[in-house]
Amino acid sequence: MSADMIFTSQSVTPGHPDKLCDQISDAAVDALLREDETARAVVECALATGVLFLAARYAADARVDLPSLARKIIMDAGYVSNGFDARNCSILTSLTELPLSTREAESPGDAPEAVARRVAHEQANVFGYACRDTSELMPAPISYAHKMAKALDTARRGGFHALSPDAKTQVSVQYRDGRPVRIHSLSLTVALDDSAAPDTQDHLRTLALDALASDDVRPDDGTQVIINAGEPLDIGGPGRHAGLTGRKNGIDSYGEIARMSGSALSGKDPSRIERAGAYAARYAAKNIVAAGLAERCEVHLAYAIGQAEPLSLSVETFNTGKFSDEAITKRLAAILDFRPAAIVKRFSLRSRPKAAGASGFYLPLATYGHFGRDDLALPWEAIDLVEALRG
Repeated sequence: MSADMIFTSQSVTPGHPDKLCDQISDAAVDALLREDETARAVVECALATGVLFLAARYAADARVDLPSLARKIIMDAGYVSNGFDARNCSILTSLTELPLSTREAESPGDAPEAVARRVAHEQANVFGYACRDTSELMPAPISYAHKMAKALDTARRGGFHALSPDAKTQVSVQYRDGRPVRIHSLSLTVALDDSAAPDTQDHLRTLALDALASDDVRPDDGTQVIINAGEPLDIGGPGRHAGLTGRKNGIDSYGEIARMSGSALSGKDPSRIERAGAYAARYAAKNIVAAGLAERCEVHLAYAIGQAEPLSLSVETFNTGKFSDEAITKRLAAILDFRPAAIVKRFSLRSRPKAAGASGFYLPLATYGHFGRDDLALPWEAIDLVEALRG
């Protein structure tokens, strides 16, 4: 990251086709784990005009109507019109039920040998990141883009009916000496229907500015607000462009200002280290920054198939660390267990869907990012390692 630059990140509303697929995939994971905490599942979706393809491989002692669940997600997002209708869109499925013997074993408890037996089932490089841009220790561009997207969806659900469920936001933040100093520009790409009033553009401009009015770095008189600068959008959602689970990794993580895993986060049960490991890496990075050991921090974990211990643990503080990166890495390794079973146990990743009930635990993560969520009580956002790291 250059000390002086402008960085841009984007977010999308829940009606974006890619995010519809993520939500359906995570709703399915929630539903299976709610009935069977030992369930294992990978659920992926593809979406286009009038059709949804749902593929799932799972082992679970559960009865879940996945097509009906998908229709509910699409309907909740706002698609009950001619452009795309949750009630009559075609749903094609490829559902593979695996033997119940392939489910995750019961909780290993504190037995060291049981934790050691839970190995990574996939190879993975996962990254966690934190910085002092915002109070939630997230990069400013992605944090602000999410806030604008939420504001758009809230307005649509609250009566701004000219808005489509599908919209994209973009925020460009100017950095000086590595810190955000001003918002250069805001961009909205929204589909508007025929009921849009003449003052709709003014309304959208106000929504964008008000969404960021209480942040430390706020829009100023020089901030540009750009609305539908590209080709005209007369229709949004699956009627315009296709969707796919896991295609918005930048939105799901750090807005591309930091490295991220190449694997999707949504649609996977907690036994998949690509998901659980990413949460553990964020937890580690956030606690390092919260402890005052660095202004910015990236934690990298490398896993190999068939091994429980990560092959590598490294900390990068971008020359902002109070101690050397090697010293911080050593402290982190001494207090945090990054083996798959230990991560699942620490964050209670298998029991949380049942505790969350119908609202789901993983489903809310499928929109507005998996990290820095001050609207959700996420275990990997806790800063309970601060004192131990200060040593």
